[in-house]
Amino acid sequence: MPNKNIPKVMSILEKAYPSSSNTTLNRMRQKPDPYKVLIACLLSLRARDENTEKISAKLFGVANTPQAMIKIPDKKLKKLIFSSGHFNKKAAAIKLVSKEILSRFDGKVPSTREDLISIKGIGPKTANIVLAFAYGQSVIPVDTHCHRIPNRLGWIKTKTAEKSEIELHKILPKKYWNEFNAIFVSFGRETCQPVSPKCSNCPISKYCPKIGVKRSR
Repeated sequence: MPNKNIPKVMSILEKAYPSSSNTTLNRMRQKPDPYKVLIACLLSLRARDENTEKISAKLFGVANTPQAMIKIPDKKLKKLIFSSGHFNKKAAAIKLVSKEILSRFDGKVPSTREDLISIKGIGPKTANIVLAFAYGQSVIPVDTHCHRIPNRLGWIKTKTAEKSEIELHKILPKKYWNEFNAIFVSFGRETCQPVSPKCSNCPISKYCPKIGVKRSR
């Protein structure tokens, strides 16, 4: 069974793609601010990490609390985050989330999954990223990389990220949960890409059955 190789694969990837790698959310773990982690995560949706970092820095220079965020005129907020893509939806989500945090949680980002996903605009992945990166809780944030790669490795067989999270909880030793997202995001961006992955340079190639891979490099 491919999942018997999980410890070997994780050990290799931990060394090749350390969780402290240069990404916006990983750097935020050093001095976690739950609100900044949450907003950066909302900005990162369908955006490149380097853009997310620049846009987050620009936005937080203007407003880094929910109180300050709701005071920004919509037009100005959209201009600040324009280059992140889907700026209309993201601006609306940022405003709505900020208002709910103020009205329902006394201005503090909730530290439980149930409370986080009760806020419109926050899904399971975003909730888990906040819990893991801001509060240090043992959860598995599953994005497109964390869904695609375990399926490609044959660890799981799922159709959605939500189901992948459930299955990963069953097979992935808990000691890997906190670092899993950071490692697999870096691995997925640099090597195990969606189309034409770089299998010739992959450090875990011998453990990978390459399920669903039609073309590689």
